[in-house]
Amino acid sequence: MAYGDYQLEIYLQGLSGIVPSLPMAYADWEAKAEAAMPASIWSYVAGGAGDERTQRVNRTAFDQWGLIPRMFNAHRERDLSVNVFGLTLPSPVFMAPIGVIGLCAQNGHGDLATARAAARTGVPMAISTLTEDPLEDIAAQFGDTPGFFQLYTPTDRELAASLVHRAETAGYKGIIVTLDTWVPGWRPRDLATSNFPQLRGRCLANYTSDPVFRASLPQPPEENPQGTVLQWVQIFGNPLTWDDLPWLRSLTDLPLIVKGICHPDDARRARDGGVDGIYCSNHGGRQANGGVPAIDCLPGVVEAADGLPVLFDSGIRSGADIVKALALGATAVGVGRPYAYGLAIGGEDGVVHVLRSLLAETDLIMAVDGYPALKDLTPEALRRVT
Repeated sequence: MAYGDYQLEIYLQGLSGIVPSLPMAYADWEAKAEAAMPASIWSYVAGGAGDERTQRVNRTAFDQWGLIPRMFNAHRERDLSVNVFGLTLPSPVFMAPIGVIGLCAQNGHGDLATARAAARTGVPMAISTLTEDPLEDIAAQFGDTPGFFQLYTPTDRELAASLVHRAETAGYKGIIVTLDTWVPGWRPRDLATSNFPQLRGRCLANYTSDPVFRASLPQPPEENPQGTVLQWVQIFGNPLTWDDLPWLRSLTDLPLIVKGICHPDDARRARDGGVDGIYCSNHGGRQANGGVPAIDCLPGVVEAADGLPVLFDSGIRSGADIVKALALGATAVGVGRPYAYGLAIGGEDGVVHVLRSLLAETDLIMAVDGYPALKDLTPEALRRVT
C-alpha cells in the first residue's frame, strides 16, 4: 500500500480549490483539540505526571537521533507490512489504548468512532478497559482490522477472567496487561480541577456490562450509580507481582503482552514467564515523573526480548518518530495523543486523517532516504545528533 499517495490526493483536490479541512501537523492538531475539548477532558488527555518532565523528554529524546539517507536505493513501492502474533498487518502502526478516548469525541462515543477508523485504515486499535461503550460493541466496528484488549487487572480474579473471556469471545487478537497503573500517578492538572472521570461514573461500561461485576453490586448500576463507582474503586487496582504472572498466563490462549516494560531484566523475566510480547512504554509520562525517555529504554528491551515482538509507545508525534522507533527495534509502534486530538477535532474522519498523515510521512521518509522495507530500518541507520 502506497501510504505516501495521501499527499497526492490532497494536492489534486487543491486543483479544484479544495484545501484540507483538518490540520496537517501535530502542533495544529493539539491546538485545535484544546479548543474543541472540555477543559477537564483536555487536561486529562494532554497532561502528565508531576511537572511533566518525563512527558517532555519522551518527545525531545527523538530529536537526538537522525536517520542517515542512503542513495541509489530508490523504490517506487515500499513494504511497511509486518507479521506479529500470527497476523499480517499492512503497517507497523497501532492505536495505543487511551482510557478516556470515548469522551474525546463530540458525541461521547469515541471508542466506536476510533474502531470505525481502524476498519477504514487497517490500523489496529488497542482498546482500554476503561471505555464508554462495551468491548463487544467496539469490536463489532473493527471490520477486518484486528483489535487488542488492554486489561487493567482488577483485584477480583473472577472479574479479570470474565473480562478476558469476553474479549476472546468478541474476537480480540491479544490481551495487553498494563503493569504501571494499579494506582493513579500524581497528576497536578487533574488534581487542580479535582477531576477523575471514572469517579464520576464515566468510562465504566466494561464493568457495568459484566455479569461478574454486576453480581458484586447490591443494586444494579442503573439504580445506584454512586454505589457502582464505590465498588469499582475497591476492585480497580491490583498491584501485580511476578508471582501473578503464571495466573495471568493461564487466563487466555491469546497472545499475552505485558505493558510498561522499560528495564531489560524485566523483559527477560517476562519472556521466561511465557508472555508472547513485550510492550515498552512509560505510559506517555502520565504515571510517573522523573523517568528515562521511553525511546532510550527501547534498544535494551529489544535485546533482552531475544526475538519476542516488542511494541512501543510514548512520545510518538510524527512519521519521523515512527521510523526512528522502528530502526531501534520496535516491531510495532503505538500512537496515542495524536489520534485522540484527531478524534476531538474531526471525529472518525479526524482519526483517519491523523493516521493517514502519520503513515504517509513514514512511507515518504523511507522512500526519500532509501529504506524500502521495515527490514532495512536497523540501528545502523541512525546516528546520535549532538
